[in-house]
Amino acid sequence: MVHSKCPLRDFAAAVLPRFWSRSYLPVVVASVLLTSGCTTLAPQYERPKVEIPATYRFEPTIVAVTANTAWWQQFGDPVLDELITSALVNNYSVQIAAANVEGALSIVTQTRSALYPQVGYAASGTELRSPDTGLTAAIPNLPNPQETYQAMLSASWELDLWGRIRNLSEAAQASMLATEEVRRGVILTLVSSVASSYISLRGLDEQLAVGQRNLATYGESVRLYQLQFKYGQSSLMTVAQAQSQYETAATQIPQIESQIAQVENALSVLLGRNPGPIPRGKSVSELVSPVAPSGLPSTLLERRPDLLQAEQSLIATNAQIGAAKALYFPTISLTGAFGSQSSSLSDLFEGSTRTWNYAGQVVGPIFTFGAVSGQVAQAEAAQRAALASYKLAVQNAFADVENALVANLKIGEQLLAQKRLVSALAEYERLAKLQYDGGYAAYSTVLQAQQTLFPAELALAALRASVLNSSAAIYTAMGGGWIDEAGKLIGRAPPALEEPAGGPPLF
Repeated sequence: MVHSKCPLRDFAAAVLPRFWSRSYLPVVVASVLLTSGCTTLAPQYERPKVEIPATYRFEPTIVAVTANTAWWQQFGDPVLDELITSALVNNYSVQIAAANVEGALSIVTQTRSALYPQVGYAASGTELRSPDTGLTAAIPNLPNPQETYQAMLSASWELDLWGRIRNLSEAAQASMLATEEVRRGVILTLVSSVASSYISLRGLDEQLAVGQRNLATYGESVRLYQLQFKYGQSSLMTVAQAQSQYETAATQIPQIESQIAQVENALSVLLGRNPGPIPRGKSVSELVSPVAPSGLPSTLLERRPDLLQAEQSLIATNAQIGAAKALYFPTISLTGAFGSQSSSLSDLFEGSTRTWNYAGQVVGPIFTFGAVSGQVAQAEAAQRAALASYKLAVQNAFADVENALVANLKIGEQLLAQKRLVSALAEYERLAKLQYDGGYAAYSTVLQAQQTLFPAELALAALRASVLNSSAAIYTAMGGGWIDEAGKLIGRAPPALEEPAGGPPLF
């Protein structure tokens, strides 16, 4: 059900013919109720116009059909898919964000309730004994003690003639939607963080494998040169050089292992677990880099949670202006009560015990010495700040996408160059060993080749992970419907903004 733009008038049109048809009700009250509540003093909201680039500077030539796909599945690693699913279900940041949305939704319900009559009840019973003197002694047969019982239904209704309550409701709903975008932003960050951490972990695993492989190779060289020195075929300097190269590689292993443990612990927290080991799937060289998503720059405004959050915050501040301006005008309230009052509980609901009252109240400002104008100025200043924040968020979003695209492009080029470098250095090491074994070069030539090759191999493993992470960063920067696809794994329904079929809740 779509909310009426004038719920007060709709409610009055339904209720008045049924309950307020008695002749003593002033016709003017009915007329006011039927036509009031549809005025708003808030500025008409329109999405701010911002300068949008026509294209991305570094847009790739090959793109995915849509940005709404579960992009992490393109890596082709079932272990990564399972980790992301587990994180979405168990991560505490997501649970906190979801609870915040539910809290904001309850504020919307609470604020909207003021648009409708508030109905309550009260019941009381008293027993009073007076001294046996004075009036009690003068009137024979006067009950003493005296009992009084009362049961009442009460109702109150503030007529929202100037749209104050509706503007507050609109602001509360916009704030709730902003909170929902925060939740979606948490999902975006969580998925990208889990994927990035896992890829970095596999990159470190490859660096560790490179280090251990080189360490084993250098260890074998030390053993061979020690044997050669034992039988007079090599010098002690050669043995010392080989030993130094071995120890240099050995110092790299603990550093990499420490980094692996730290990434595992960080990933465990993302998964909602205590720190511990993380299962592995495909190696970093086996993972498939996701294709960059397609999309015009203008569609970014509909994708990124932070932009949608900034816009909802702007809508909320815009509505707050109307609520503040409504304070210049009088507040009109209707109150009434109907019930029974009796000195005997058994006669409480007899016809003669009925009692009722109704009243109207008008309260308005005359001299506030800046109390109202100050609130209006504060709301208008907040709206200007929210507008600037929205425009800044848009610029930052485009910068994020451009940075992600150029990083993916250039890191890819760097990876190709690094592969060529490693291949050339490996050939250099092979030739240096051949020359040393043939007696045409000193061992320092081999040592120099190995000292250059080892860090190049480590850098290659790190670049493989960086390329994969840069591809993931593009999806993170562009946002998209994939956030909702990830949200479905949590099993949580979106906030319910529609009223139930029977109309708004009365309590």
